[in-house]
Amino acid sequence: MRYTIELHEQKSPEYRFLYALKRNLVSQFLSSMDNPRKTQQKRLQRILSLFKGSAFAKEHDLHNVRSFSDFRRSAPIQTHQELYPWLQRVAMGEANVLVKERTTALMETSGTTSVPKHIPVTRSWAKSIADAQSLWVLSMVHDIPQVARGQALTMVSPAVHGHSSGGIPIGSNTGRMHQEQPWWVQNNYPIPYEVFSLKPSIVKQYVILRFALQANISSWTTANPSMVLLMTRRLEEWKDDLQLDLRGGTLRHGPASLLSEEKRAHLEKKLIKAASPFCWKPANIWPLACVNCWKGGPAQFFVEQLPNALGGDIPIREVGITASEGYFALPLGQDWGGGVLWTMGHILEFVDESENCYFAWELEIHKRYRLIITTESGLYRYDLNDVVEVVGFCQNTPVIRFVGKYGRFLNALGEKVSEEQISMAVQQSKRLEDRIIGFTARIVWGDRPSFQVAVEGSLSIGFGERLEENLRSINLEYDSKRESGRMVKLSMLALRKGTYDRFRRLKTERGAPDGQLKDPIIALNDEEWNCIWSAHQDSDS
Repeated sequence: MRYTIELHEQKSPEYRFLYALKRNLVSQFLSSMDNPRKTQQKRLQRILSLFKGSAFAKEHDLHNVRSFSDFRRSAPIQTHQELYPWLQRVAMGEANVLVKERTTALMETSGTTSVPKHIPVTRSWAKSIADAQSLWVLSMVHDIPQVARGQALTMVSPAVHGHSSGGIPIGSNTGRMHQEQPWWVQNNYPIPYEVFSLKPSIVKQYVILRFALQANISSWTTANPSMVLLMTRRLEEWKDDLQLDLRGGTLRHGPASLLSEEKRAHLEKKLIKAASPFCWKPANIWPLACVNCWKGGPAQFFVEQLPNALGGDIPIREVGITASEGYFALPLGQDWGGGVLWTMGHILEFVDESENCYFAWELEIHKRYRLIITTESGLYRYDLNDVVEVVGFCQNTPVIRFVGKYGRFLNALGEKVSEEQISMAVQQSKRLEDRIIGFTARIVWGDRPSFQVAVEGSLSIGFGERLEENLRSINLEYDSKRESGRMVKLSMLALRKGTYDRFRRLKTERGAPDGQLKDPIIALNDEEWNCIWSAHQDSDS
C-alpha cells in the first residue's frame, strides 16, 4: 500500500501558525522519506559523534566505525540485561559512560525482571523525540483544525518521582514531554500539572475530571485506550459527586474528600462554578474532535469499544510507534494502519524470524521484524523486543504497525509481565504447605482485563492474595494498571490432578520433542490455553 502525506500550508490560521514555526523541519522530513538510506547515514555519523570518547566507544572501538557494515561488526545486538551494567554506571552519576552528553534524567519503564528499566535522557535524544512529536501534532491540526480551537486533555505520569543513587531525576517520558512543551501549548492544558502526582489514583482521576468538566476539551490524549474507557466509566460512576462540586466550584465530594485541606485549598483556587452536563458521555460534554491513543497490538481490543463509550464516532488517531526508549514511527493520518519510520531520529534495524538483520531501506511489505534501536542517549543496537509489520510505503520509506512484544510476556495494557516475573511471584507466594505441580497464566479479556493463573497442586489459604501482592511489587507497570483500576485483580483456577502430565502427552503426540518440552508458564494465545484446558478436562478428577 502506498501512503501519502499532506503537510503543506492550508487556510486554517491555527495550522498556518504551526507550519510557519516548523517549515524547515517539514521540508527536511519530506526529503528524508525519498532516501531513507542517506537519511540514516547522516544519523549514524551524528550518533557516533555523540558516542565518541565514551567508555563504551573505547571498549567497542567505535572510532573505527565508518559504514553500516562497520557498525554491525562493532557490537552485537544487546538486551537490556546485557546493557544493564553500563546503565547502572550512568545512574550512579558517572560521566562519559555511553555518550559524552550529560544525562539529564532517567525514564522509568517496566523491565522483564523485578528491576525497572531506567532509560537515559540527553539533549540530543530529547530533540529527536520533540521533532517527531511536532510533526505528529502538525499532521493532526492539518487534518482536524478544530482540535486547535479548544483545550487539550492530556493525561500523563509525573516527570520526576525520585532520584537515582547519582542524583539523576527519575520519572515518566509522558510527563517529561508534557513539561517541555512551549508556554503557548502548556497554557492550553486544562489540568494543573500537580494533579498528575496525586495519590491514590481514584483521587487523581476524580480531580482530572473535575477540572476537565469546566473546560472546552477538543482533544484527548493518553497512550492507552483502556484509560479513556476507564475515565468514561468514572464519569458515570461519580456524576452525582461531580455535579455537587461543579455547582459549588469545589473539590469536596467523592474521592476528592480524601484530599488534604492544604492541597484542596490550593487546587480550588483554580476552579470555577460550572453547569452539569445533560448527558455524561464525552461527545456530549465537550466539542471533542479527536482522541489520540495507541491503536496497535493489544490496544485494538479497547479501541473498538471507544465509540460507544465516548457517545459518538470521534476520530481516533494513533499516537505513534513509541516507547520510553524512543520514537520510531510517525502516524500521519487517522486511517493509517501504522506510522512511517522516523529515520531522522534513531538508527533503526530489523531482525526477522531467521535472525537476519536489515536496515530501513531493506524491508519487505507484509513481513514482520523485531525492532533494534541505536539512540542518541546511549542505547547501542538495543533489542526493544517489539514486533512490527511492514504495511506499506510512504515515498521510499516503510510504514509499519505495532504487532506486540516479542517473547513470552503477558501484555494487555503495556505491563509486559514476563515468565520470570510470574515464576518469581509464585515462588514468593508459596508457604511450606503449598505443593505446586505446575502453573500457567493468561490474559482474560474484558472492559477491564485481568490475569488468570491456573495451578495444579494444593494451595494454602490466601495464596491468590499473596500472588497478586507479590506480582504488583515485582512489576511496576502491572501495579500501576491495578492501582488505577484499568485492570482487575487476578483470579485463580484449580487444575485437576494430572493436568500437566496429560498436557505433555498431548504435545508429544502432536510431534513435540519430549526432551525439549516445557510447561507453559504463560499462554500467549487461545491455542496454547486450549491445550492446557483440554488436558485439565481429560485428566483424572
